[in-house]
Amino acid sequence: MDAKTSENESSMIVLSQNPHRVRDEREKILEVAIGREVRVFRRQKGITVADLSKLTGLSIGMLSKIENGNTSPSLTTLQTLSNVLSVPLTSFFRRFEETRDAVHTKSGEGVEMERDGTRAGHQYNLLGHIGSNASGVIVEPYLITLTEKSDIFPTFQHEGIEMLYMLEGQVDYRHGNKIYTLEPGDTLFFDADAPHGPEVLKKLPARYLSIISYSQA
Repeated sequence: MDAKTSENESSMIVLSQNPHRVRDEREKILEVAIGREVRVFRRQKGITVADLSKLTGLSIGMLSKIENGNTSPSLTTLQTLSNVLSVPLTSFFRRFEETRDAVHTKSGEGVEMERDGTRAGHQYNLLGHIGSNASGVIVEPYLITLTEKSDIFPTFQHEGIEMLYMLEGQVDYRHGNKIYTLEPGDTLFFDADAPHGPEVLKKLPARYLSIISYSQA
């Protein structure tokens, strides 16, 4: 292996999740949902399967089957687990009962919003919104349009992470002490707590997607 190959491999980013993974059909059934919750609550208590076995009187093999969704525990077993883990019995079913929302916004139907840049002639169209959800993350996708009536406004600051994707036009965009020239197809991904915003409007009209994510807490 030559030095260049080694350098390239060492610079590769290893993702913790596989974005192309397809969930097995078994994950949709009740046993797997219960098993997941049992594992989560056990880990929150900081105990091992062996510890839980001693506390409940259930065998390690049975607990492993429950956590892996390979068996359907009786109500008596679930009651024992809920007492030892100090959680309501219904907590084991919460993930099975949760709904997963989706928002479909047709072209041109994004809701126009007022944000800090509105007074500078920046048009914001919210493309969708899902409130409190199981992920613990709020995501706000906007379509931002800048025209000849728009002024520069490079001093936005807010919590979370933001990603811009340039669709049309050309803008010099500031993030902290750096300036990035954004053209169609370009992406800028950054910590939104630093001062940021368009500093020079080079080619108008300009349109870009702004996707902001932050913790629900």
